[in-house]
Amino acid sequence: MSERQDKGSAKLWGGRFAEATEASVERFTASVHYDCRLYRHDIAGSRAHARMLVRQGLISAAEGKAIEEGLAEILAEIEAGTFVFRPELEDIHMNIEKALTDKVGAAGEKLHTARSRNDQVALDLRLYLREEGAGLIELLERVQAGFAQLARTYLGAVMPGYTHLQRAQPVLLSHHLLAYVEMFERDRDRLADCVRRLNVMPLGAAALAGTGLPIDREFVAAELGFPSISANSMDTTGDRDFALEFLFCCTLIQLHLSRLAEELVLWASKEFDFVEIGDRYCTGSSIMPQKKNPDIPELIRGKSGRVTGALMGLLMTVKGLPLTYNRDLQEDKEPVFDALDTVKACLAITAELLANLTFKTDRMKEATRGGFMTATDLADYLVKKNMPFRQAHGVVGRIVAHCQARGVELADLTLAKLREFSELIEADVMAVLSVEGSVNSRVSAGGTARARVEEALARFEQQRGRS
Repeated sequence: MSERQDKGSAKLWGGRFAEATEASVERFTASVHYDCRLYRHDIAGSRAHARMLVRQGLISAAEGKAIEEGLAEILAEIEAGTFVFRPELEDIHMNIEKALTDKVGAAGEKLHTARSRNDQVALDLRLYLREEGAGLIELLERVQAGFAQLARTYLGAVMPGYTHLQRAQPVLLSHHLLAYVEMFERDRDRLADCVRRLNVMPLGAAALAGTGLPIDREFVAAELGFPSISANSMDTTGDRDFALEFLFCCTLIQLHLSRLAEELVLWASKEFDFVEIGDRYCTGSSIMPQKKNPDIPELIRGKSGRVTGALMGLLMTVKGLPLTYNRDLQEDKEPVFDALDTVKACLAITAELLANLTFKTDRMKEATRGGFMTATDLADYLVKKNMPFRQAHGVVGRIVAHCQARGVELADLTLAKLREFSELIEADVMAVLSVEGSVNSRVSAGGTARARVEEALARFEQQRGRS
């Protein structure tokens, strides 16, 4: 063997190279320190590929058996923590292939027949995200169940509803809580749709142009549980739409969690004093002995920047890439992994947090007594008396101005005083001006009336029971 051949032979792809790879290049290009988490999916794909090669007569049954047994050994070693990942072998794919070849010899060298790392990594990532998508949906269901339990516990409790963070109209606390159930239901649907789209088998695209060898892609798809195969080999190897879409789903979940976190931070303050977070889920101050800080919600809120950044980063990585595979796409996995880990952790701790909240319903009810929160109800009352809404809006506005000037609330006014603003106002108006009356009048579909909230809660509980 010549010196040139000897130096180039260290890499599985090194045949055409005259020099050994510089150590700094190996460190810079290595990805096995993070893509090692794809080991199960890489091995599953290799097993299916090997079975297909046997079926198509591209390798012998004995070689296929040796490959599968070798892969099973490697899987056991990785899960036992005894497998040594070698950075100089770059990635999870080459680490497993080299270990397999060391175990079974020439049969291992045949495993890469009719495939490339380009379609192999696309397969691994799709398998991984399919699995993780299902896990995220389960976590979302746990969070939804937490909200539903709170809504059931506090059914009937009233609180201010806010727009612009100003008191607007009274609502049921349960109605507010069930709003998050709806948010996370959309997240579940979005994830399920994303998983449906990414559930396409890419193996067989090879490097970019497919292969001239007689492979059976449909067989591999069936082995791995894919309902279909990718249609265009060039698109397949360069496509990361599925990763971007998954990241978008993660980002939206995190944004919804951040909105919840913001409300909990506000509501736990003495200025609101609507909720008590259990001591086990708070921290204290290193200098101020009295402090009880809502650190969990604050961290959830803070981590939304991290997840959003992962999406933005990958968008910029993919932007402007020519077809097909480019090494830039190695940068797809770290943001996906980090965002996924972050969202999973935030969902899990949120489910725990919800079970450790105590709402101060008396304080919430007290807060509904100020801020002219039944003003819209009074306007609707006048509309029912056949006054045009814009006129009614003006009348009630003048009544509110009168109250503000005297430091009183609508419910403090006598019937006689109210009739000075409109003779259409009669004795039955007093029921309209009460918080309870306001809430229970909101009977439109999706409204805050107790009957509607009970319907929404029952619907979710029934759906959950069927799932």
